[in-house]
Amino acid sequence: MIIEPANRTLSVKEYYFSLKNKEIARLNAQRAAEGKDPVINLGIGSPDGSPSPEAVEAMSACARRAGTHGYQSYVGIPEMRQAMADWYQRWYGVQLDPASEIQPLTGSKEGILLLSLAFLNAGDKVLVPNPGYPTYTSATLMCEAQVVKYDLVEADGWYPDFGQLEAMNLDGVKLMWVNYPNMPTGAPARRDVFEKLVAFARKHKILLVNDNPYSFVLNEPQSILSVPGARECCMEMNSLSKSHNMAGWRVGMLVGDADVLKELLKVKSQMDSGMFRGIQEAAVAALNAGPEWYEALNAEYRRRREVACKIMDVLGCRYDAAAGGLYVWGRVPSGEAVEWSDKILYEAGVFLTPGFVFGSNGAKHLRISLCANVPTLEKALKKIEAVCVR
Repeated sequence: MIIEPANRTLSVKEYYFSLKNKEIARLNAQRAAEGKDPVINLGIGSPDGSPSPEAVEAMSACARRAGTHGYQSYVGIPEMRQAMADWYQRWYGVQLDPASEIQPLTGSKEGILLLSLAFLNAGDKVLVPNPGYPTYTSATLMCEAQVVKYDLVEADGWYPDFGQLEAMNLDGVKLMWVNYPNMPTGAPARRDVFEKLVAFARKHKILLVNDNPYSFVLNEPQSILSVPGARECCMEMNSLSKSHNMAGWRVGMLVGDADVLKELLKVKSQMDSGMFRGIQEAAVAALNAGPEWYEALNAEYRRRREVACKIMDVLGCRYDAAAGGLYVWGRVPSGEAVEWSDKILYEAGVFLTPGFVFGSNGAKHLRISLCANVPTLEKALKKIEAVCVR
């Protein structure tokens, strides 16, 4: 390399799932040479279902239409922003101004980095949940800000300990990430917790962001913006990835304070040239889906969850059978979860995510993704039984 990389890259590593997918690809090549089945990957939460037929048709029709393939607005077409506002009103009971309180994104991950770039200076502090989505930490570090972890533990239902939060040194804290319904633990959104979070953020003048992509997957939709006073201090990210089987389409949104969105747009408008219009029109169709879409989605995930729980039973893991979301999160009976993950990967040919990826409080937990159909999960169960039941 002719030049040295920026210092900010020294603080982060390649994303864990990127590295693991490379390893699994190498293992699959080796397994193919040995006449073995490929690894069953129950790691990442990439839905295997299809978007609604209406969304696919809207995309296809737009792609066939002349004049739709040029650059698009940085703030999205008015029809998509209106559909997002209608969706929030219909399902969350939250009224948003589609012209000023909604910023479409290419997924929540983009929003995490854009918000961080727009508001963090070197040395600023950010409250990040442990366990939590790894991008909260990496985005903070790339902005040369300081990560301040706050604990989520099983004994508290994976909700913040507000006494512990108040006892922390909060000088210099500008931003706080929360994620309910929670990933990786599956803890559902709770109104009383949202109310405490809003009060905490208002008291300490912290911008609090709820990352909310799982609210339609085995959960009752809730938004932190429905809490009185939340508009003063809270933003919310959402996504069509999990709720509408559109992970690869990259459609998300940040909603809330218009002034916050103006600052974010300063950064975003330097980094892309808008979202393909066909994807935006597909998003409109997807967001207009009725309750039957979500009912069918959740009926399938409930069937999958039953098998995933059987896998946890075979492993002897402790888990919450009532938790929601796209994963089953279980505590291993002994040792570290990474040891269990490696054993299952190398001996059974099934990949389960070790919880250390999400922080030290996840080190003794495994996560099973529900993004595989029931026959695939049942096959994984049999392979794991062959290794663990001797």
